[in-house]
Amino acid sequence: MYMQIKHLLTLLAIVISTFTYAHPAHADAKIIYIPLDNRPVCLDYVQDTAQKAGYNLAVPPVKLLSNHKDGGNMEGLWKWLEAEAPTARAAVLATDSLNYGGLVASRKHEYSFRFLAEKTVLLQSLNAINPYMKIFAFSTIMRTPRQSAGNVEPNYYDYFGPSIFRLSQLEDKEDNKSLTVNELQEKYDLLRKIPSYLLLDWNDRREKNLRTNEQLIDMAHDNVFEFLAIGKDDCAPLSRTHMESRHLAKSAAANKLSSKKFQIVPGVDQLGMLLVTRAINELKGSTPKIYVEYAPGKGGSTIPLYSDESVHDSIAHQIIVLGAKETSNKEKADLILAVNTPFNGVFQDSTSNENAPYGSEANKKFAKELSALTKVHPVALADISYANGSDNGFMLELENRNLLPSFAAYSGWNTADNSIGFALAQGVLAKNMSQQDKENLLKIRYLDDWIYQSNIRYRLALEIERQDFKLKYDLGKYYNKILGATNKYFTKYTSQEPFLKGTNYTVEFPWNRLFEIDVKISTTRLTGGLL
Repeated sequence: MYMQIKHLLTLLAIVISTFTYAHPAHADAKIIYIPLDNRPVCLDYVQDTAQKAGYNLAVPPVKLLSNHKDGGNMEGLWKWLEAEAPTARAAVLATDSLNYGGLVASRKHEYSFRFLAEKTVLLQSLNAINPYMKIFAFSTIMRTPRQSAGNVEPNYYDYFGPSIFRLSQLEDKEDNKSLTVNELQEKYDLLRKIPSYLLLDWNDRREKNLRTNEQLIDMAHDNVFEFLAIGKDDCAPLSRTHMESRHLAKSAAANKLSSKKFQIVPGVDQLGMLLVTRAINELKGSTPKIYVEYAPGKGGSTIPLYSDESVHDSIAHQIIVLGAKETSNKEKADLILAVNTPFNGVFQDSTSNENAPYGSEANKKFAKELSALTKVHPVALADISYANGSDNGFMLELENRNLLPSFAAYSGWNTADNSIGFALAQGVLAKNMSQQDKENLLKIRYLDDWIYQSNIRYRLALEIERQDFKLKYDLGKYYNKILGATNKYFTKYTSQEPFLKGTNYTVEFPWNRLFEIDVKISTTRLTGGLL
């Protein structure tokens, strides 16, 4: 069926482009953007960054996107996309939104593969609607978390998640090389422990995801996309996600897809920002040069939490997705990506007791290096020493040197791969921004990644867990009370930070849980600090 539809759509594209289209000499640089869902990192922050760089993205009505309760309206998204496509120069599309209804929906849906295949092939019809629109698509390989809560996986994962994860590790190893006798016995024990009907459900959905990604790779080979990126959602060096990425890489190699057309990368939530930046670069005919500077210690050789590849490899792959080039010549670089990694190569969560508010010798040395670098080069800082938040000691060293306003971009949120992608993209676009706009984007990241993620969220979680730990994942009727406590913490922290003091901002919990916030900066001067 796919081949029949493909041939019909190809013929239609030829007919339409022959009789109706003439490439406009001065086409409007309209960029369509369909995100994974309505989380700020996927929607608001991307839209805000592009706007500050001079590009107003065409985004769907928020009501069509996946939110914390429901999957997105796929039919509505397709209708909106088809209506917007004729006048667009580029489109950055989260295929998970168009096929499944969003990222979370891709892990829990009940659609048949035939349904998904028919949805996926519709992407080719966009070439018929507008042959001159460049399509930058991104998809995901289903994640394999060690554990999960908060209704973002099938319900059974709350209980059987750790066992399913361990089973996937053994399956990955077995797929690549043999298991030991003890490992084989452990595998059989896990298969007896996990109800077969639950494994059937989990495996069936993963198989559909894998086949859908293979279909997208085939379409990339047929030049449906200007570029296709497939992200590895929460992953590990041994996991089902890692195993499936290996098979997809073989499929891409069989299709002879070059890095100019396709890339598998660690992380997912940063892909919208990366590809929007790539679309802008291509419309401008720009290929930025990136030089990478690591903090003292293990540096790029380390493998972060939630990833299956080294920091060095992640950066290399994400630079490719960005449409940029890595350079070894610092003086010829358009941007320096500074990367704060743990000195000993051991990654921890930002809520760890190790993330103390005083700088290590490595923190002090790297801060001193950055003080010199930022005087002569634009520097984007990926602060990935800890997962899910900033390095407190390092941030205080930067503050002591008055460096917080000096960066082209900063990122320290969620996974290391997410932060790397955001820092790269915002850093590249920063040259097109006013100083005030750059500072506002920096303040959003400092308020979110540093003040909230590494400090306030930990304190809120401790207070909530005394009552009911599930409240972290669904604030429910306590939303306003918890938001009030959050605002008080923000007032306390920002009053002590010179760069943030006096900033007018609002904070919300967009998905009604503690894990992420939505920070908005107001340019209107108001009294009282916090809006």
